[in-house]
Amino acid sequence: MRIRTFYYELILKFDSFVIMSLSAKNKYYLKRILPFGIIWLAISLLLLWSDYAVLADQSQVDEWVIPITPAIFVFSSVSVFIVGCLVGAIEVFVVNKLFANQSFPKKIIGKFLLYTTVLFILVFILYLIAASIVSKESVFSKSVWNQYVQFFTSITHVSTWVQLLFSLLVSLIYAEVSENLGQNILYNFFTGRYHKPVDENRIFMFVDMKDSTTIAEKLGHKNYFKLLKDYYQSFSDAIIKNYGEVYQYVGDEIVITWRLENGLKDNRCIRCFIEMKTALQNQKNKFEKRYGKLPDFKAALHFGEVTTGEIDALKKDIFFTGDVLNTTARILGLTTELKEDFLISEPLSRKLDFSDNYSIKDLGTKALKGKTQSIKIFAIRQSSIDKTTKTI
Repeated sequence: MRIRTFYYELILKFDSFVIMSLSAKNKYYLKRILPFGIIWLAISLLLLWSDYAVLADQSQVDEWVIPITPAIFVFSSVSVFIVGCLVGAIEVFVVNKLFANQSFPKKIIGKFLLYTTVLFILVFILYLIAASIVSKESVFSKSVWNQYVQFFTSITHVSTWVQLLFSLLVSLIYAEVSENLGQNILYNFFTGRYHKPVDENRIFMFVDMKDSTTIAEKLGHKNYFKLLKDYYQSFSDAIIKNYGEVYQYVGDEIVITWRLENGLKDNRCIRCFIEMKTALQNQKNKFEKRYGKLPDFKAALHFGEVTTGEIDALKKDIFFTGDVLNTTARILGLTTELKEDFLISEPLSRKLDFSDNYSIKDLGTKALKGKTQSIKIFAIRQSSIDKTTKTI
């Protein structure tokens, strides 16, 4: 438990001092890629120690076996970390898109061939450099190349590939788990942040597609599923950019959450909705061409205290419990009645710093279905679009 707490604190310090100046999107991708480098480095150090334990007891080793000197240790550690990050970058930016619509067997075979090619080239280059460092000769010298030929035909070369493929397997398993669970959820599992339930204040935004039943009936379930994938994909950049965390996809509804301070800063919870609308509108031609219609959505914002913890009955997940979830869902239900796309509770509106970019319209105090207490509701507008409401 102490190790997990230390790891969590270390990550927070890294986030604060190293990548805080990066944009939210770049920070998101960096946090996805760095674990690959860490995984490769950890495995390589373990295997390097194992090799050293074996070779240290041998009085003589073959000339093509590179001795583990301080310089080689630093070079190999840095090289393996960079190779791991390179694999992560390829996985995040290339492979996920390249094999997105492929079956699992085709995806595995395709990834294997792609990474094997990349790793073969890297092993070739890095061995020559390491041999050059030890012999203090040029990379292009005959002795260095002869050394590589001997290495290539040795059992050590086979052992190296076993180690590389093992590292690759572990990192790809991490990638698949991270993609399915969500990067933030996996991050929280590893750091042990919610291993014991904690109370925290969070903002929730419930987003619901308009006329989803009609659209589903018209398209059929297969095409409707494809539409949902494109629909949710169009929101990705807006959510990442505004530090949102996707809590759940429930049919045509998505639940996005922020820790209170993150959601309030720079009005991220509001900007997220506006930028999601803009991103979807920018893909109007694609949706109309594929599905004959551009879907639209409505949303509700509220905040409150929740208990957050790990649930692991049949599968592990990060779970939120609190009245705020039920209240936000009920506020979302008012959007149709009030004919508004974006509603916010009065308690949350008082915490946000509205400027000339946004305005809110008082819709009065409303009773919420299934709840005894009523709540004051506001509609959020962009001031540049609607000049009739008062800015707060």
